[in-house]
Amino acid sequence: MTMQLTALGTGGALSAERYSTSFALSVDGHTLLIDCPHPMRKMMREADGDLDVGDVDALVLTHLHADHASGMEGFAFFSYFVLQRPVRLIAHPDVARALWTDHLAVTMSRLIGPDGTPKPPMTFEDYFELVPLVPGTPVTEGPFVVEGRGTIHHIPTLALRIAGGGRRLGYSADTAFDPALINWLAEGDLVIHETNYGGAHTPYEALVGLPLEIRNKIRLVAYPDAFDVAASVMPVLPEGRQLQV
Repeated sequence: MTMQLTALGTGGALSAERYSTSFALSVDGHTLLIDCPHPMRKMMREADGDLDVGDVDALVLTHLHADHASGMEGFAFFSYFVLQRPVRLIAHPDVARALWTDHLAVTMSRLIGPDGTPKPPMTFEDYFELVPLVPGTPVTEGPFVVEGRGTIHHIPTLALRIAGGGRRLGYSADTAFDPALINWLAEGDLVIHETNYGGAHTPYEALVGLPLEIRNKIRLVAYPDAFDVAASVMPVLPEGRQLQV
């Protein structure tokens, strides 16, 4: 039993070449989706592994920027209408609350029947089963144990540590350079870390200065399109590919 990672997207919000960063983790037939940008089903279709929404047992949402959450409406509608089950959503309660009130309620709370008659107002609970994730309290989901830690970002964001299959993965989500966070992530076997423009993201030059034993664990995501992959001292996560953690 090992942990397999499928890199569905490796780009940032401004990328014109790659899908926004999202990946799936699988252990013993159980699959976690980490973040949900649009177009999620197409991302799954084009990646190795032939995943689809019905293969996902739970979805972990780090924060609400569009390059991490723009696919939530389509994902939830597919689950509701096609799979006829709610999405099991692992997220901070504040993020989940804002996901509904500030994002999805305007488009998902009102449905009509075949004759055009309005149905009773839909709620968050019609589409989602919330599993609260707060720092300091690990969540067990099948063979996975998920931990969250706050990052330095424009809006509330959780970095993740996910254990399963005897392995442990760290994911920075979006964050300014934070050595304490990186040390927390690096307790695992592999670290997926962003590097992008802006003061609330991590400069590549800061990651290069990390100790070698940490740097060797890192795979980069959300790097700018102009980033020189061939010259990087840290490998990028290959979009569409699968690897063992």
